[in-house]
Amino acid sequence: MEQIFRFLEMDLTNFEQIAVWLVLVVAFLGLLYALFLRRQILGEDKGTEKMQEVWGAIQQGANAYLTRQLRTILPAIVILTIALFLSVYIVPPTEFSKEVFAGYSDDTIRLIVGIGRAVAFIMGAGFSLLVGQLGMRMAVEGNVRVAAAARTSFKDALRIAYRAGTITGMLTDGLGLLGGTLIFMLFGKAAPDALLGFGFGGTLIALFMRVGGGIYTKAADVGADLVGKVEHDMPEDDPRNAAVIADLVGDNVGDCAGMAADIFESYEVTIVSALILGVTLTLITGHNEFILYPLLVRGIGVLASIIGTYRVKGQSDDSGNAMQAIFRGFLTSAAISVVMFGAVAVFYMRTVPGGWWPPFLATAVGVGLAIVIDRLTDYFTGTHYRPVKEIRDSTSGGPATTILAGLASGYESAVWSVIVLAATIVAAILIFSGIDVSGFASERFSAEFIHFTFVLYGVALTGIGMLTLTGNNVAMDSFGPISDNANGIGEMAGLEPKARQIMADLDAVGNTTKAITKGIAIGSAVIAAVSLFGSFITDVNLVDPQALASGIRVSQPMVFVGMLLGGALPWLFSSLAIRAVSRAAGQMVEEVRRQFRIPGILEGTKKPDYARAVTISTVAAQRDLINLAILAVVTPIAVGLLLQVEALGGFQAGIIVSGMLLAVFMSNTGGAWDNAKKLIEDEERDIEANTGKGSERHKAAVVGDTVGDPLKDTAGPALNPMIKVVNLVSLIIAPIVVRYSGLSLGVIIVTIVLVAILAWAIMRSKAEAQMIGAPTSKS
Repeated sequence: MEQIFRFLEMDLTNFEQIAVWLVLVVAFLGLLYALFLRRQILGEDKGTEKMQEVWGAIQQGANAYLTRQLRTILPAIVILTIALFLSVYIVPPTEFSKEVFAGYSDDTIRLIVGIGRAVAFIMGAGFSLLVGQLGMRMAVEGNVRVAAAARTSFKDALRIAYRAGTITGMLTDGLGLLGGTLIFMLFGKAAPDALLGFGFGGTLIALFMRVGGGIYTKAADVGADLVGKVEHDMPEDDPRNAAVIADLVGDNVGDCAGMAADIFESYEVTIVSALILGVTLTLITGHNEFILYPLLVRGIGVLASIIGTYRVKGQSDDSGNAMQAIFRGFLTSAAISVVMFGAVAVFYMRTVPGGWWPPFLATAVGVGLAIVIDRLTDYFTGTHYRPVKEIRDSTSGGPATTILAGLASGYESAVWSVIVLAATIVAAILIFSGIDVSGFASERFSAEFIHFTFVLYGVALTGIGMLTLTGNNVAMDSFGPISDNANGIGEMAGLEPKARQIMADLDAVGNTTKAITKGIAIGSAVIAAVSLFGSFITDVNLVDPQALASGIRVSQPMVFVGMLLGGALPWLFSSLAIRAVSRAAGQMVEEVRRQFRIPGILEGTKKPDYARAVTISTVAAQRDLINLAILAVVTPIAVGLLLQVEALGGFQAGIIVSGMLLAVFMSNTGGAWDNAKKLIEDEERDIEANTGKGSERHKAAVVGDTVGDPLKDTAGPALNPMIKVVNLVSLIIAPIVVRYSGLSLGVIIVTIVLVAILAWAIMRSKAEAQMIGAPTSKS
């Protein structure tokens, strides 16, 4: 047994061994809960034949997109799997691997670790794909059932929408915990070597799904809104609009599949960084608790999410406060988690340096951070607060003042988010600053380095705590597109006003929950990136204690250059992503206009060619996937080889600061514009008074919403996985950069090749796109 499960060789107590097995059981329990909810949802009524016809078109489009995306990214997965396997042969085995696989030759250890890293990469990528694809398919199954339930009951519609989203949340929880726990059980103290592959696989797939889904959904949404709403004064999901099915499909592939994969990789990456730092502290102090505590916390989070999500229910058939019910479930899970964290810390962590309270407080601060970001994002994007109302009022001046008001609100929101995250990191520093590390200092590990590692471990624990409620967070996010799709199905199927109002109310709440989840995803991305940044420094120290003996000095010119390049990368990435949306949206606008010129479509006597619009979005979404992934993967390798390891650290610092500010700004600005538009749509329509749908104020709000769409649903969210891809690639190549320091001929040649690949990807992304082939309907 010990030859298979290497964690049994770590001198664990009986309690610790049982606890690890119990964490594995909890992971399966989360997956069983998802299966239980799936059976519940599939047993609900699917409504009328017309509703099922619209639903079938959405389902067909979503499946076609995911199939095509899978074909696009598989070659990249194969190439990177081989690269990760070969990466272990460039440097000697780590100290942890030698300890775990004592008695084996270095070449044999490299083979074992290489296979482990490659298999973990495939597992991380596979789990991320499963979360995205299965979650999206269940969201599609749920939307028509929500629309059917809304005909008779608000509380049933809320229950179905939230529980359909919870399936995705529990898949994220269960598979994330399952993967991290299994790798630890198989590799023991050598787990960090394989966990890097696991985290990288999940993060890369999240980048693909975020970019692809974002381009797809916003190409359709922008095209549908500009022609349908602005030019022809049509409702949101008018069946005469050729882009409407593509728009509804986009909600699923962008907000369900994309966000689920995004939060899943944050879930993975925080456990990866916590375990890497925990193994380092175990090496220094001899306490295995630093490795096991993050796993125990994650197990508690799964149980708390099961209880909290099941409590989300409406109170009345006629109407209710969906946001209040959702937030009540969130707070229930948070309270259970904090109490259980304390119990585990008091029982298990009391003998570690510093005692039980630093790890408990760090994880509790993480839960608090999730709640604060939740409230902060709600303030800047919710319809009940001043920022969105100010944007609504600014629409009286036309599109220009609408855009200016949104920009001002978005800039301010980024500042407050940074302050909250900075306060969280300061809290981790203060919590762990009082630990006496003098007894562990040695010639190899200075007291300063040990204290630094403790602080970074505290930061990693805040990330663990923050994503403890992942089941709730993903459920909240998926609730948005499920409600949106249900509303669209109701519009296209011509449901009665009461049902439409119930779905409109749920849709408005879903718009806020999506924005909240984006805020939490960005916050967790920054915490995870800071933790990985710390892991980068500790890993370099283990390879060569002198490489970063003086830290990462911004005063050094090369390090400052690295930081400048890191700060610039999110802007280039965002530029190319938004350009892709603009290009695809232009094609969609022309296609919708072309179909409106066909006799009978505007009159409603002839059905539009929905499939062609779906094809335009699908093809456009795949075009830039590989280009943007190359930007994230290749750039840190080129910087590391050319400018060396300390500058690579500066590069990471630059991308974290710049990327976080830009991501929050884009996400909140777009969300605020969207909800300002919804406030005007809820007004009574009076063209003379300039209120309601079809008014000049509404058209100005639609323009603002259209500008914000690619910000909040494409570029902004895609920065989360992009930042972590850069951090993980930096962490993987750090030992190679240290070993091959200096500009040898081989390094120069490799760097030139990498720069050429980057130039090719950028030029290919900026090239004009060819129009989709001949239309299927005659013009």
